[in-house]
Amino acid sequence: MIVGIVGGGQLARMLALAGYPLDFEFLILDPVPDASAAPLGAHLCGNYNDRALLADLAKRADVVTYEFENVPQESIKYLAEHTAVHPSHHTLAIARDRMREKTMFRELGIPTAPFAEVNSRSDLENAVAEIGLPAVLKTRTLGYDGKGQTVLRSPADLDTAWKQLGSMPLILEGYIPFDREISVIAVRGLHGETKFYPISENTHRDGVLLLSTSRPDDPMQQQAQNYAKRLLDSLNYVGVLALELFQVGETLLANEMAPRVHNSGHWTIEGAETSQFENHLRAILGLPLGATTPVGYVAMVNFIGTIPKPEQVLALPGAHLHDYGKEARPGRKLGHATLRAQNEKMLAEGINQLLTLAQPEIKI
Repeated sequence: MIVGIVGGGQLARMLALAGYPLDFEFLILDPVPDASAAPLGAHLCGNYNDRALLADLAKRADVVTYEFENVPQESIKYLAEHTAVHPSHHTLAIARDRMREKTMFRELGIPTAPFAEVNSRSDLENAVAEIGLPAVLKTRTLGYDGKGQTVLRSPADLDTAWKQLGSMPLILEGYIPFDREISVIAVRGLHGETKFYPISENTHRDGVLLLSTSRPDDPMQQQAQNYAKRLLDSLNYVGVLALELFQVGETLLANEMAPRVHNSGHWTIEGAETSQFENHLRAILGLPLGATTPVGYVAMVNFIGTIPKPEQVLALPGAHLHDYGKEARPGRKLGHATLRAQNEKMLAEGINQLLTLAQPEIKI
């Protein structure tokens, strides 16, 4: 089987690593010559809208997937006209646009923070009057890891926010004083078979995910699964999907979905019977899905901007290092470590040790 991946970052890299034991081959379309996934397949080096490369990818691949949402929708649609593509370009169009995404959540009865479309300065004033402050002004597209958004805390913030973001279509969302952030990783096969991983409890720093901890038997598991299943069924989805949620008391509010393997599911590589990466490949190729059962107590810590020496990470009991082979620069995800432990106390101790390596000033 030959799998095409649009995007050659660390998610594509981990997909290829998961597919190697199954004797899959990979075609990686990415404009960066030293893309993280490039050594693991045939690298089609060029722009995502290069029609000749897209045609070559469609001709050679049995199925095509993508590793992030900011690929051109037109490119995915073109590929879908010539070969199997999962998730669909229709799903991508919704997930790329926060307004369409939030509207779909509302239509499916999935609670969200209050939101309003903003296309002009007067729209912004009206939205603030309706939703109140504090609120978060976000670009509808191209935002990730905290980019493309700003918090409005007083009317004096509107001018600065509009100057910063007003050149693009926007959405205003109510600011939620949540108890915690969680996500649920779901996978749905070609014939509708569906499985869910235990929810992840997530901690962000400067808008970037720092820590995800698997929470088996969490009381919010069923509610999170129910919302994710509505999305999967409504979209006739194929592959792995992540749904990010805010917990407020006993209520879950949907923040956003990701139609792909997801950072908060990296713990599944060593921490579940079948990783999210292998299950995504199984799903898009029509193979039986693997068990999502966790193996012990598990967490994942991202290494952002700098990555520790391998011997520092590997000296910790139960730790597994994943280095993405990327050049270091501030704010860039360079790798992660997963951690398995026999009980919650040992897991918490190991997490603090990993966080000290990742960002020494942080403790949980």
